[in-house]
Order: sequence, then C-alpha cells, then structure tokens
Amino acid sequence: MSQHESDVGALYSPLASDPDLGEIVQMFVDEMPERVGKINGLVAACDWEGLRSAAHQLKGAAGSHGFAPVTPSAASVEDAIRDGQPETQIRKAVEELCDLCRRIRAGTGE
Repeated sequence: MSQHESDVGALYSPLASDPDLGEIVQMFVDEMPERVGKINGLVAACDWEGLRSAAHQLKGAAGSHGFAPVTPSAASVEDAIRDGQPETQIRKAVEELCDLCRRIRAGTGE
C-alpha cells in the first residue's frame, strides 16, 4: 500500500500549518497511539468511569488541536457511559472513536 492509499480518510488539523501551533499539533498526533491504547485498555478492564474520563479529556483536547470530528465521537462515548447505555453500545462508540483517532495525521495533508 502506498503512503497516499494509507492516508485515504486521514484527518488533518487546520492548525498544523500555523507556525506557533504546528509543533503542538504534532505532539498531539504523536501521543494518539498511546491514547488509543489507554482507551482500549480501559474497555478491556471494564473501567467505565476511567473510560468516561478519558473520553471527556480527548473530547476537549481533540477540538483544541483542530481535530473537530473527534469531539462528537468522544462525546458519544462519554454520553453512552453517563446515560447507562448497554455495554455493546459503549463498545461500538469506542470502536468508532478509536477508528477516527487512528486516522489523525500530522501535517496539512497536501
């Protein structure tokens, strides 16, 4: 698979080209695999309160780093837990969130 094919559907931050914010966006992107791993670990442990907290933190951080599509997905996880949705619904929301997070890329995509 070429680099271009692997980036189909990639998410880029509009802040990445900002000279003052590009490095911060890069750090956020670099931390994303660890965040996804933590989220998956919380699901595996059925630590719903920890997962709710992690989703809440990601909801704010993604938006402030210019990855707006992640915010409603993280909110869905947070809401599902808070509202006492069935575990299958929570897991589905987490899967969607993690899939979105895996599409986050540094740079501008050009």
